[in-house]
Amino acid sequence: MIHNYPRRRFFSHASSGLASIAIATLLAEESSGKTPEINPANPYLPRPPHFPARAKNVIVVFCSGALSHVDTFDYKPELVRFHGQPLPGNEKLVSFQGPNGNLTQPLWKFRPRGESGKMISDLLPAIGDQADEICFFHSLTNKSNTHGPAENVMNTGFTFDGFPSMGAWINFALGTENQNLPSFVAIEDPRGMPQSGPNNWAGGFLPAAFQGTPMSTTKPIRYLQRPAQVSADSDKAAREALRFLEHANSRRFHGDEELAARIASYELAATMQLHVPQVVDVTSEPNHIRRLYGADSDDKTKAAFANNCILARRLVENGVRFVQVFNGAYASGGRINWDGHSNLKPQYDVHGEILDQPVAGLLVDLKQRGLLDSTLLVFATEFGRMPMFQAGTFGRDHNPHGFTCWMAGPGLKKGFSYGATDEFGFKAAENVTTVHDFHATILHLLGLDHKQLTFYHDGIERRLTDVHGNVIHDVLA
Repeated sequence: MIHNYPRRRFFSHASSGLASIAIATLLAEESSGKTPEINPANPYLPRPPHFPARAKNVIVVFCSGALSHVDTFDYKPELVRFHGQPLPGNEKLVSFQGPNGNLTQPLWKFRPRGESGKMISDLLPAIGDQADEICFFHSLTNKSNTHGPAENVMNTGFTFDGFPSMGAWINFALGTENQNLPSFVAIEDPRGMPQSGPNNWAGGFLPAAFQGTPMSTTKPIRYLQRPAQVSADSDKAAREALRFLEHANSRRFHGDEELAARIASYELAATMQLHVPQVVDVTSEPNHIRRLYGADSDDKTKAAFANNCILARRLVENGVRFVQVFNGAYASGGRINWDGHSNLKPQYDVHGEILDQPVAGLLVDLKQRGLLDSTLLVFATEFGRMPMFQAGTFGRDHNPHGFTCWMAGPGLKKGFSYGATDEFGFKAAENVTTVHDFHATILHLLGLDHKQLTFYHDGIERRLTDVHGNVIHDVLA
């Protein structure tokens, strides 16, 4: 009872209790997010970043199927020296698809590139020529060794379906300066969808306005054009009538956010009918630009992918905030993506030819137009490959323990390599980097604090980086 409780002990405990409340309040304020205020009637309005940004647009080139780091960007002399011998300490390693054989040296010769002398293989010589513009991340790790979930992690931060993609988060945070095109575009590979499909550009639990719009130079936006039997005048009259009725409804049901969002989507669709065909028409590009990207190639897949890279640049030029370009499609035994399990050399010879010149052309073109001063170019894949062949095959198994991605653009060190795998390229060994760290760094370059960009969903303040991630300050210029 209080009258038997010593006064000194009471005030002592009361003061410590008040201090605990104060600390809890401060911690809550420190961890609380800065959820953007969205106007449902105009969800794409530009919004300020948390702090001054270095980049304002993003293009992600994503190699679906898991590009082998040890055959491209991660040079390992010891892998050549110990070729044909067991991996020390893992002589009987069993990985995703079973037992592994002995160490296998890179299947393409590595050479020093640019003034930095960065060692890059002959599989991707055109990208190698741009090494002095690139910041390499050599110690990435993924929490999944399966394509679909690993693609989810790389593009949403989570293994499970249903979470917003990085592009959706960025558009939710910043909106877009363009009001005539989607703010987030996902460009599918000419050969098909990536393994995880629309999860890669999903809006998840964020407002639907922020999900990606899939389109490409070979697959236009569905249902965008009016039916052939409807004249232009009739189509215009129908849109004007619909606009009149919807705005009348919005006045009648003031504050109905779903109605406001629907009106906004209709109005965006109407403006897209006028502007999308112009932007997608990459044939209007001059011949020297088409040659730069390889869009004049006799290889139809390469030409189509090159056109997709040109489209990515045109979208950014027209104010699209986030563009995702996929190279490689769904599971196919490595035939139409980078999943080189059984016969890696002939498959990668085909894929490398499709990928190399268009991506290098995109980097060169962004730079010569001054767009690389404001556009972050990200090159990613879901994980790497093993430094040995699978037992009984001529291919490499999945390796989430260490792989390479890279970035180029504003705010990054050029011709720089961060982190390292071990001497054989098996595991990240120096500055081990998670996908959450990678995402946090991308958000930082856009002026966004990954801990502050949140959305309250099912009782949890969700964020792209979950409860993890640190900005990699060592790569920042």
